[in-house]
Amino acid sequence: MSDSTLSQAPPSLRGVSKSSSPSFADLLDDAAFLSLEHQLRLEDVVGQHDWHVDLQQPRFRFTGAQELACTGVHLLGSAAPGPGSWLWAWANPSGYPEAVTALSAAVRDFGREHGIPELAEPEVPFGALPGAPDHPRVVAALMTEAAKAVAGRWTSYTAEVGSGTHASFMIEHPDFALPAAEGPRVMRVIQEGLSGLPLRDVRRALYSYGVRRGLTAEFDPSGSRLDLSGTAFQATVGFDEQGRVSTIDGKMSGGEAEQA
Repeated sequence: MSDSTLSQAPPSLRGVSKSSSPSFADLLDDAAFLSLEHQLRLEDVVGQHDWHVDLQQPRFRFTGAQELACTGVHLLGSAAPGPGSWLWAWANPSGYPEAVTALSAAVRDFGREHGIPELAEPEVPFGALPGAPDHPRVVAALMTEAAKAVAGRWTSYTAEVGSGTHASFMIEHPDFALPAAEGPRVMRVIQEGLSGLPLRDVRRALYSYGVRRGLTAEFDPSGSRLDLSGTAFQATVGFDEQGRVSTIDGKMSGGEAEQA
């Protein structure tokens, strides 16, 4: 996988150049809202389901309400409670095919280039991650979110695979593609994200969402308001002096407004 497939994090909000290296925490914020929207899309597509994976083929299938065979599957890694660590797929001694682990290796290369040890080291202790989480599911989620911001791949599946270990996969299928950005959907993602995502820098997270979603994203000179606009809507997010969201206003092309 060439470096051209990797997404750079958006520039900092206050004067840091685009070439400045993001931290692991920055990557989590950069991925937050767009990852949420893709996971909502995945739920809509597969509904109630069972899943089956064969990494030697490789093949990842959903059965149940909607039968679907993914067109691509990438193992990112696994979080195991025994050693209390995350193991990247590229470092796993199980001998998985290179096609399955190449994405994790590309994330590793980005981590080495930008000095992000959580991405560069083969094994990462739970305690080295933000908040020192102790549950494998939480650890797998954190590592997956950071990897999404680097790789520009957004649909993931994380599940227990035995003895409390949680494995994380990036999966691909044309049906997982997001529809065109529309006001009600963008407002839903913003509102659900603000109420449920563990954001460190909400201004960065919302700006990154706008840029990566293909919206026009602009701060006012004071940095206290962010305008996100698409072809038929505009969402304006206001921030208080601590950078917390104070207001959200949405306006559709027909003139109707939505507030939160």
